[in-house]
Amino acid sequence: MASVIKIYALFLGSALLMFGGGLQGLLLSVRGAEEEFSLLALGLIGTGWSVGFVAGSITVPMIVRKVGHIRAYSVMAAIGTITILLNLLWINDIGWIVLRALSGFCFAGAAMIVESWLNEVADNKSRGTIFSIYVTINLAASTVGQMAMSITGTAGYLPFVIGAISFICALLPTALTSSPQPRPLASAKLDLRLLIKTSPVAAVAAFCCGMANGSFGTLAPVYGYEQGLDASGIALLFAISAIAGAVAQIPFGRLSDRIDRRQVMIGLAAGSAVVGLLIVLINPSAGWLMYLLFGLYGLAANPLYPIAVAHANDFARDGDFAKIAGGMLLILGVGLAIGPAIASVLMSNIAPMALFIITAIFHAAVAGFAFMRMRVRKSRDAAERAPFQPMDRQVTPESIVLDPRADSDAEDEVIVRHEPDVPEELIETTEPKRVQDGTV
Repeated sequence: MASVIKIYALFLGSALLMFGGGLQGLLLSVRGAEEEFSLLALGLIGTGWSVGFVAGSITVPMIVRKVGHIRAYSVMAAIGTITILLNLLWINDIGWIVLRALSGFCFAGAAMIVESWLNEVADNKSRGTIFSIYVTINLAASTVGQMAMSITGTAGYLPFVIGAISFICALLPTALTSSPQPRPLASAKLDLRLLIKTSPVAAVAAFCCGMANGSFGTLAPVYGYEQGLDASGIALLFAISAIAGAVAQIPFGRLSDRIDRRQVMIGLAAGSAVVGLLIVLINPSAGWLMYLLFGLYGLAANPLYPIAVAHANDFARDGDFAKIAGGMLLILGVGLAIGPAIASVLMSNIAPMALFIITAIFHAAVAGFAFMRMRVRKSRDAAERAPFQPMDRQVTPESIVLDPRADSDAEDEVIVRHEPDVPEELIETTEPKRVQDGTV
């Protein structure tokens, strides 16, 4: 019973983080457009988030090793709260770029620490269930956070204060825990040679998905604003896209378990490219057609990266899943950082709908490269492949460790515990050092 309470307390902390993150991400894009920030500045705000998130994924594990999980998490939640409030007090495009990078850093660190606690209480039997519930809760909380903007609006202080409250409240479930400190966090490292050798399609898909998703996530709210949608309309637009993408992961993922995953990737990437081109050609005004097209876009685009991860895992050797998925995560982060900057330039020089020229180009690149690779390499038999696992939109190295497909990696780990000359009842609070056989 105690372990169940701990798990649900961690779920609550994660949900509050995702609620605040969903609200803040959408809010800054729309409020920035209302403040007449340049499109380049709005794109760089998205770039700042991605740079901070990747930096946090790499460096926060070192901070945790020095000061411990609870202190590190408290610092991340506190600084994350401060940055949201500073966004309200310091309305400046350059300031928001810097603050967004800091927010991404803290968000990655806080999410990784929550996931490390979940990793500690999950065993091989419960890992799949815990991972599925965790992904579902995060997707739902992030979507509810975006929808909250339809109630709070974008003007005034209310949306910023609510985002700050959710961040600081996320601290409570872990700050009050009596559990022993988890093991040190996993950090993401890029083994590009191993990733390309294992699955060139997955490497290309990770970068292209980053370019498309980063551009869409940062600048699609601006597109909606330019097309005449108000705050509630933009929130609904993103909720439809997010829900369609989350629901689509299950049927398309299960389909990819039965046939060549690259066929599913080609269909999804081509579908995303077609929808993007339709938005460019039609350039719909606020109304049902825009909601329909955004829903179709989310339906096709959002499952693409998780299926690419599953495809890479099909060809990974035992114990290599975490290394490969961690490498894909960093490549995705590079795309997420570059995409908004490039898309903002096109939108400035052409029109707001040029955002979807970028997404169409990179989705078409995934479809074309996957089709080409199908002529070079055969797919693994369905019986030899691990089942597809849904994934959250915000993936950290600890998310990868929590993934049930990482179980074979865990079997290869060697855990070395220090046994200092202290009373036995205190030894359980000492953090063990974890020596791993690879990079993640």
